[in-house]
Amino acid sequence: MTQALSSVDPSSALVDPDERRGGTGTARFVLTKVAEALASIVLVVVLFFFLFRMLPGDPVNFMIRDRPTDPRMIAELREKLGVDKPMLRQFVDYIGGLLHGDMGQSYIERRPVLDMIGERLWPTVLLVGSATLLAVALGLWLGVRAAWRRGSGFDRVQTGIALTLWSVPQFWLGLLLLVGTNGLFPSRGMHSPDAAPDFFSQGLDVLHHLVLPCVTLMVVFYAQYMLVMRSSLLGEMNADYLTTARAKGLRDDLVRRKHAVPNALLPTVTLVFMQFGMVVSGAVSVEAVFSWPGLGQLVYEALHGPDLPVLQGVFVVLASAVVLMNLVAELLYRVLDPRVRTA
Repeated sequence: MTQALSSVDPSSALVDPDERRGGTGTARFVLTKVAEALASIVLVVVLFFFLFRMLPGDPVNFMIRDRPTDPRMIAELREKLGVDKPMLRQFVDYIGGLLHGDMGQSYIERRPVLDMIGERLWPTVLLVGSATLLAVALGLWLGVRAAWRRGSGFDRVQTGIALTLWSVPQFWLGLLLLVGTNGLFPSRGMHSPDAAPDFFSQGLDVLHHLVLPCVTLMVVFYAQYMLVMRSSLLGEMNADYLTTARAKGLRDDLVRRKHAVPNALLPTVTLVFMQFGMVVSGAVSVEAVFSWPGLGQLVYEALHGPDLPVLQGVFVVLASAVVLMNLVAELLYRVLDPRVRTA
């Protein structure tokens, strides 16, 4: 017994079991989250396929617009669109196409759906991405200061403004901005036909068109971030570690910036990444109001069909982006919060 005990390396008893299996635990955590994300995407694809098949309206009847048409031509059109096949067969064909990067063809424009999404993706990323970045910076900055001055006039004013803006419908706010600016900014589209063809002029023209829709989205997004950040920081205000930091003689500004804000940021991380996931979805109402040629406008146009392949393609891209951004947020949580790593 003595020999067995003496043969054990004393340093091994001091190693935390979590440290010994740290690499394996991290790999297992990442693989589990990736598997859950893939399962969610598969579920989304299946759900959207059958959900859009339940929408009222016949795409063939829409295409012929109730004009007198030979029944043989209608049957040929149904066969060409693939809507004459049994539902299960349509589903198998759709999954096979997705695995080969084919989302089908638009019923209305007779073009590949993937090409249509690719054309509309950049305008939406530019619009909603710009609004999200500005809203994150403004919302977090104001949320921190409102919480740190809880009960002050600044806090009450900022909270009231944020609550009001969060409850305002985006399309209504966009219309107000259109009326209020009185033609100062363009109200439709992304380009002006009379803009000079050089890169600098084209860039300024796009930015000029971007102002109103970007502001419309930003003020609503900023309100969400401001209120969430304020609430999160208020929950940290009376924590013991802040009392300890103040007892050490740290300035109030350092206590807020170095200790309170990093911990209060954690609940906001999920919201930020979820919003980035929504970037590819666009804002249907805002893009419709300003005729911004993004994915939101594409959804608005496809709903009038109904153009089922386009709707399926856009919503699959949207849902997949949200799932992937949620995955990134969960992985980042493990980096930012040691409690997640040891759980």
